[in-house]
Amino acid sequence: MIELNLPSYDFQARKTEEGYFIFCILRKKWLVLTPEEWVRQHFVHLLTSHYAYPKSLLKIEGGLSLNRTAKRSDLVMYSRDGLPFLLVECKAPEVKITPSVLEQAMRYNHVIQAPFLALSNGMEHFIFRFTKQGKLERLEDVPPFGE
Repeated sequence: MIELNLPSYDFQARKTEEGYFIFCILRKKWLVLTPEEWVRQHFVHLLTSHYAYPKSLLKIEGGLSLNRTAKRSDLVMYSRDGLPFLLVECKAPEVKITPSVLEQAMRYNHVIQAPFLALSNGMEHFIFRFTKQGKLERLEDVPPFGE
C-alpha cells in the first residue's frame, strides 16, 4: 500500500492465500486490505491516537437507508450522549475528493445528522461543520471530541 498523508501507525497486516488483510482495532477482526480500508484504518488511528476520540464511540460501516436503498457510512463518531458527532467518508487514494464525493457524504448525513463531516482519500482531507443555518463551513482541523 502507498504511504498516506496521515500519521503512520503500527498496524497489523498479513498475507494469506485469499490476499492481504489488515486488523481493525474497532471491529477486532481481520479485513480485506483494499485501498479504501487502508485509508479508513489510518483515519481511525488519527481520531483515536491524535485526537483522543474514544474507540467505543466510533462505528465503522454503519447501515443507513437512503431513498429506500441500503447504504453504509464509512465511519461515524458518536457523542457521549449517543448522538452522531462526526461523519467520515473515506475514498481510495486514487479517488479525487470532488463535489460529488461531498454530495454523497451530505446525502448520508441527511440521514445521520452529524454536525461535523470529514472527507479523506488519505492524501487530501476536508473537514466541515454544519452551521445553525444549515450551511457548510470548512474547518482547518478535526474538531476536538465533544465540541
